[in-house]
Amino acid sequence: MRSTSSPASKVTANINVGLLRSPQQFMSKRRVARTIQVSLVEDDPGVRANLSKMIDGTPGFQCRGAYADGPSALKAIPANRPDVVLMDINLPGMLGTECVRQLKAVAPDLPILMLTVYDDSEQIFKSLQAGATGYLLKRTPKEKLLEAIREVNSGGAPMSRQVARRVVQYFQQINALPPTAQRAPELDTLTEREGQVLAALAKGHAYKEIADLLNISFETVRTYVRTIYDKLHVHSRTEATLKYLGR
Repeated sequence: MRSTSSPASKVTANINVGLLRSPQQFMSKRRVARTIQVSLVEDDPGVRANLSKMIDGTPGFQCRGAYADGPSALKAIPANRPDVVLMDINLPGMLGTECVRQLKAVAPDLPILMLTVYDDSEQIFKSLQAGATGYLLKRTPKEKLLEAIREVNSGGAPMSRQVARRVVQYFQQINALPPTAQRAPELDTLTEREGQVLAALAKGHAYKEIADLLNISFETVRTYVRTIYDKLHVHSRTEATLKYLGR
């Protein structure tokens, strides 16, 4: 008699037997293995095809859509709602920074990771002020790019080493300036907890770190951040930090 296997038995057969001894480990394994849906906005056909192939060819990742320009991305991405967006800067018709700004206006929780050849301070901070969550250079190796996608999907803000150095230098320069004479009135609308979350954001903590520091859930942190951005009328961590610092 021909034997049949249920879907559940096939899954079980592919799991290390040791994991079956711990339901917690098994559930953790399933959560980690959830597919990350990624959308690309890149005008170069070759780069776009290679990125799509890399993402679709990596377990745990799927290319949700690939767009050659900002208008196409703005039309499709808010409806498709990927987990992460990879965004080039030098796009035809609409710069990637403007595409980021418009996407964040309709999807403020959407993590957007800049992937570009530009490593100058102006482009970095235009992107971050527009609402980009992270910033990587196109020469980033494949494994580091994939890890950055995982990190930004988990609430982090990945940056290439050169970019991170420029960000640190920028904030050092900002801190050396005298604060504005008047405190931003929007800060007074924040609750005590929202103020704590904002202070942690300004120190550079990732969402998961803030959750651990304040003993709250990751999703609660995201909710607080959305509320903070709304109250401060900003669209990015950089803008919120500058307002918090009185700059």
